[in-house]
Amino acid sequence: MLTRTTTAARAVLGCLLAGALTTGCGAGDTGGTRSADELLEDANATMRALKSVRIDSTSTAARGGTVTSRLVTDLRSRCSGRTTFSEGGSLEQIRLGETDYVRPDRAYLEQWKPGGVTGEQRLWIKTPADSARPGDGLSSCTRPFASFGKAKKGKTSRVAGRAAVELTVTDAGDGGGQGGTYTFHVATEGDPHLLRVAYKGADFDTTTTFTAFDEPLDIKAPDPAEVLDSHQAPR
Repeated sequence: MLTRTTTAARAVLGCLLAGALTTGCGAGDTGGTRSADELLEDANATMRALKSVRIDSTSTAARGGTVTSRLVTDLRSRCSGRTTFSEGGSLEQIRLGETDYVRPDRAYLEQWKPGGVTGEQRLWIKTPADSARPGDGLSSCTRPFASFGKAKKGKTSRVAGRAAVELTVTDAGDGGGQGGTYTFHVATEGDPHLLRVAYKGADFDTTTTFTAFDEPLDIKAPDPAEVLDSHQAPR
């Protein structure tokens, strides 16, 4: 049986995977005469044009429980990653077009069926990508990188060795928003990449970082000998 904390943590992950935590990406240069909104829009355009990126996130629920995730993606149809839950268990995922390959570890399976797994768990489950739902631990390869709200320019800092400017957007929760404050750290050296997003809300906090911009990807399907089709999996 899942605990209340586990359920809360996985609900947090659902928001993350749905893209709610990365929908407003910021920035541009150190400021000058350009507005925070203009800097934010520059960063969005830069991120949308990428061929690949690595996204690392940590979400902590107010009631306890942490979800961490790592995703490398072409931002279109190919991506791979791992999601780990603080109360035990992790999921690996490879998405190639319309197909997901998912590998839960033994600890994750124990959450659902205690005592039902023995030995190392090496099997991948092949399943249609469109069967994924928010909160199930699976991620989309795409990210919207779209502005929202009114941005406010903040201090400068260094993120991953690069100079950056902070842009803050406060979401009042109107119009379907989840509420809370987003701080976008945008590179002011080289291309205006979005480097980090820090979100603080009533129910959870999340930090998301972006690295490995336009680096080559090597994403392949698992060894067929270790793949179980979801239609053949036991119910």
